[in-house]
Amino acid sequence: MYLAMNRFTVTTENAEAFEALWLNRDSNLKQMEGFVEFHMLKGPVMDGKIIYASHTVWASEEAFRGWTKSDAFRASHKGAKDTATLHEGTPIFESFTAIQHIA
Repeated sequence: MYLAMNRFTVTTENAEAFEALWLNRDSNLKQMEGFVEFHMLKGPVMDGKIIYASHTVWASEEAFRGWTKSDAFRASHKGAKDTATLHEGTPIFESFTAIQHIA
């Protein structure tokens, strides 16, 4: 299992627009081989800012890398530069390979 996350820092003034952007977009993830699940996570408000994390689970790192090279990825991220003002700086990418899974 492979997890890929992007963290975004969003001011409370931009939170509604940021959430609407994610809730109303077509991610194209479900059609990708190796895709398991997606979560958009919202943290607490601290000093007028909120940390959001897009969290995807993949069957393998190879499946995730395939997604990043796909036409579906490019379509899902089309116009991302236009909405970059909704969050501070660039998203912080983090990835993890599972060493234990308890279900």
